[in-house]
Amino acid sequence: MRNVFRDDKYQGLQKTNYFEGWYFKSVTSNQNISIAVIPGVSLAKDDIHAFIQVFVYMNKTSKKSVNNYYFRFDINDFKADKHKFEVWIKDNKFSLEGITLNLEDEDTVIRGKYQITDIVKIPQSILQPTIMGPFSYLPLMECYHGILSMDHNISGSIDYNDQTIDFNEGRGYIEKDYGKSFPKGYVWVQTNHFESKGTSLFLSVAQIPYLGIKFNGFIVNFYNNLKHYRFATYNRAKIRVEEIGQKEVKYVFKKRKYVLEVEAKIDDFVTLASPKFGKMDHTIKEGLSGFVKLKLTKKGIVIFEGTADSAGIEIMKKPNIKDR
Repeated sequence: MRNVFRDDKYQGLQKTNYFEGWYFKSVTSNQNISIAVIPGVSLAKDDIHAFIQVFVYMNKTSKKSVNNYYFRFDINDFKADKHKFEVWIKDNKFSLEGITLNLEDEDTVIRGKYQITDIVKIPQSILQPTIMGPFSYLPLMECYHGILSMDHNISGSIDYNDQTIDFNEGRGYIEKDYGKSFPKGYVWVQTNHFESKGTSLFLSVAQIPYLGIKFNGFIVNFYNNLKHYRFATYNRAKIRVEEIGQKEVKYVFKKRKYVLEVEAKIDDFVTLASPKFGKMDHTIKEGLSGFVKLKLTKKGIVIFEGTADSAGIEIMKKPNIKDR
């Protein structure tokens, strides 16, 4: 309860069977390179450690490459500010102001830093202190989710092996998860690369376990023209499932006078480590090269219609979400 309005900083809710991680997605100005950096801690009883996972997607006209790296650290290398989001893992630093990377193993070197400015935060209120709305107050949930930045500017560079990735005038997104385990079935979509700058989408549809039962839930936050449009289980929005495949999903969300249609597709996935009872020995498939088509209407009048590239997409075991 004390930290519910500050879910960005380290929560440390449990001493065992617990994980906490932040997700920094960064895309170069020409959208040729996308990087997801995931720092965190795993407090599984038999494998306590800190980690930094890095997912690199390169979309060159002649050749594409997808690589994933998992750097392990002693848990004592992890430090976190008690009052704000500022985390260190050995010589690496993460905050809402930027990240610094100093990673190296036998085959890979990832070093550099970039700055973050003009963060777009989601609105907060008593009923909706985080993106989870009133569910933020429930204790003992297996996974809590937070959005730290729907969209922001990036400046700086990262050296990746023998090349320098220029992030000047790039765009980014930040979220986090903490608890015991990811849901078994869920769909996650995120992009802030629509044709019109300052437009961003976050979408999550999942089957959520809680105290021995399961319930279906969804959260969508669409940011456009300085306004947030929220469609969620907790604000009585409705969902219609048009399609769920291994690489494609289609949904229609409705809340009072508003209707949001979303279609998302992905071709290339990489396997990332994910938590189960705090242990990072499960896997998920994520892509950073997705395509999103979206239309928002009010009383049948189109407010926004457009497409976006460089979308992050995860489709895990077809969540059993029925039309509501």
